[in-house]
Amino acid sequence: MNFDYIIVGGGSGGCVLAARLSEDPSVSVALIEAGPVDRNILIHVPAGLALLAQTKTANWNFDSVPQKGLNGRTGWQPRGKVLGGSSSVNAMIYIRGHRADYDHWAAEGNEGWSYDEVLPYFRRAEHNERIHDEYHGNDGPLNVMDLRSPSRYVQDFIQAGREAGYRITDDFNGADQEGIGPYQVTHKNGERFSAAKAYLTPNLGRKNLTVFTDAHTTRILFEGRRATGVEFRRAGRLEQIGANHEVLMAAGALQTPQILMLSGVGPAAELGRHGIGVVHDLPGVGQNLQDHLDATQVMVAPQMKESFGVSFGGIARVLKAIPQWRQHRRGILTTNFAEAGGFIKSQASEPIPDLQLHFVIAKLVDHGRKTVLGHGYSGHVCVLRPRSRGSVTLASGDPMAAPRIDPNFLGDPDDLQRMVRGFRLMREIFNQPALARLGGKEHPRSANATTDAEIEQFIRNYADTIYHPVGTCRMGPGAAMDVVGADLRIHGLEGIRVVDASMMPRLIGGNTNAPTIMVAEKASDMIKAARLARDQADPQTLQPFADTESPSIESLAA
Repeated sequence: MNFDYIIVGGGSGGCVLAARLSEDPSVSVALIEAGPVDRNILIHVPAGLALLAQTKTANWNFDSVPQKGLNGRTGWQPRGKVLGGSSSVNAMIYIRGHRADYDHWAAEGNEGWSYDEVLPYFRRAEHNERIHDEYHGNDGPLNVMDLRSPSRYVQDFIQAGREAGYRITDDFNGADQEGIGPYQVTHKNGERFSAAKAYLTPNLGRKNLTVFTDAHTTRILFEGRRATGVEFRRAGRLEQIGANHEVLMAAGALQTPQILMLSGVGPAAELGRHGIGVVHDLPGVGQNLQDHLDATQVMVAPQMKESFGVSFGGIARVLKAIPQWRQHRRGILTTNFAEAGGFIKSQASEPIPDLQLHFVIAKLVDHGRKTVLGHGYSGHVCVLRPRSRGSVTLASGDPMAAPRIDPNFLGDPDDLQRMVRGFRLMREIFNQPALARLGGKEHPRSANATTDAEIEQFIRNYADTIYHPVGTCRMGPGAAMDVVGADLRIHGLEGIRVVDASMMPRLIGGNTNAPTIMVAEKASDMIKAARLARDQADPQTLQPFADTESPSIESLAA
């Protein structure tokens, strides 16, 4: 079975590509996703993300290798394993990053990736329910809105930010990112609105779009240095499909490089260690891993009965909220927990915000995987552009094995210094009257950290990812560690591109879901333009898609 385009990975990038490329009825598109269909109710109820973390549903549940910078601890590396990918299990925060992030990409030699050049793709993707201006779109597939039923404690946090001297904003994605305020979310009518629901679900009836679910990609097929197809395991059997034009890698920053290396594309020495024949020696594959390390302050506040918490009253509130959500799509189950936050500077001399804050209306411990009794709230701080660089390599040549993930957290001392300053700034906000009146007390494990050395040890003992890995197939004009060019084609290969967060040369200042969707929107235009140029050069290659072979959905109909 052959298709014009094969997309590996049904996450944010893959869903966008599937929708945009299949707009042309003469083009056949296949999407391969290792996880199931996104039917689980915990995906669609926004507050269900708490149970997704505890049950590890729809998730790869990777672990990092022991981190020297974190006192030898291994960290959790969750990634969505379901249609929609991580956009089906994340906290749904809509953030684009700072203008300077994309201008930096362009300055490194990546033509077409400056802020002014990517802004139209952010706007094309977005349907913002509230904001109508030159920075936002209002007729795109991805619904963006304010929370329907925000916690009353959000205003206490925002007021505390004002009391601490920060500007207040209601739009982190407009002219100026800096400030404290509420987050907008990828919701629609009180439900999670993942990339799958925005882009894929409305188009499943297209006869030229085939979706393979529960299909684990094992390798890319090559003839010489041209990608010609994909092999995947489904229902215990190996299957192969061919690509007439291109294979599009959208498996994410942890698994795109893994699949490439399993296919013989990557550092020759790394491939040789696992007995994999070299198709193309490309040293940068799997290198340049960057992620946001997150430190959390937990505040214990028994009197905050309206916050999420495990108590008789808290459980009763959740039970009461179930019919409210089912009937009206309102109430506390519409929360994304991280309802507000901010972008601030760790010191006045910083040209742009270098820290991000998340205000969570619950006592969050160990990613929410541990049940914590009682009520309270949490504050998160991360360094937006860490200098530390890690890697993704192979643990073995078995395509069913997890990759070896080494974020190298705090490998650069500058990251730790910024985190210490950020930790103090978060504590300062929590000590302001607007929050202090709630009677919260900092959890002893962090409250006892008062000196810089003690805060450093707290960070090393408890900090972990906030789920934004990027960079493992970095975009660049062709330096030794560059993997793809500005057109996202892999250097030295034909018929294959990378369209996910692994192409980012440097981590952007914020959450990475919206930027990944933007990347795929832009990539779809580049892919369409390349096909048009090819067809104009050789009109005989233009073949209308024949729908006589198969219906379009391979396992969604099951």
